[in-house]
Amino acid sequence: MAKDTKRVARRERKNIASGVAHVNASFNNTMITITDAQGNTISWASAGAMGFKGSRKSTPYAAQLAAEDAAKKASEHGMRTLEVEVRGPGSGRESALRALQAAGFNVTSIRDVTPIPHNGCRPRKKRRV
Repeated sequence: MAKDTKRVARRERKNIASGVAHVNASFNNTMITITDAQGNTISWASAGAMGFKGSRKSTPYAAQLAAEDAAKKASEHGMRTLEVEVRGPGSGRESALRALQAAGFNVTSIRDVTPIPHNGCRPRKKRRV
């Protein structure tokens, strides 16, 4: 006898006009999360989720594609305006921001929220190549 397959309900369309784009640009990857004002995730994408592996994840092009994908998913929920919070030292910071603007979002503010220690933990040893 054949098993009854469960029908997975499609996510309902939220109608959210404005939100916050969190761009986390590390040395190895770039992650973009678009949330509403309360911080609930609307859409997300990363360079790794876009199919890039290894050192290609840290390129500006990979960050651009990830930002375009997250923007497309967020615009399906009716999002039009964004505040952008950029965190980290990675190479995908500017390209992700440019891709969000090119996707048709009205960017109202750009904040750098990179955590800076007041001489906290001891840094890792220097690389010798």
